[in-house]
Amino acid sequence: MEAQTIAILLLTPFALAFVYAGVHEYLRYKSDGSASYGLVYDEETGTSHVTAVAEEDEAFDPDTYDPNDYNVQGGQKDAADDDDRSRDKD
Repeated sequence: MEAQTIAILLLTPFALAFVYAGVHEYLRYKSDGSASYGLVYDEETGTSHVTAVAEEDEAFDPDTYDPNDYNVQGGQKDAADDDDRSRDKD
């Protein structure tokens, strides 16, 4: 098999994925209008991901996030930890 054929076979899936993403975004743009993308934090799972952000919402700022403010299970802010930390600082 020639090198050109191997290169085409290797690059074809990536090219198809790129074209698919472009078509998908174009169709989304035609139906919803322009979108603002940003990093969104999901407190329930403790993860963040890039997605379209609604106009009334603002994107997640990782510089202001303190992972110590959240439990491992459920992502709820633990008020007891805040009290413990404030006593440790004194």
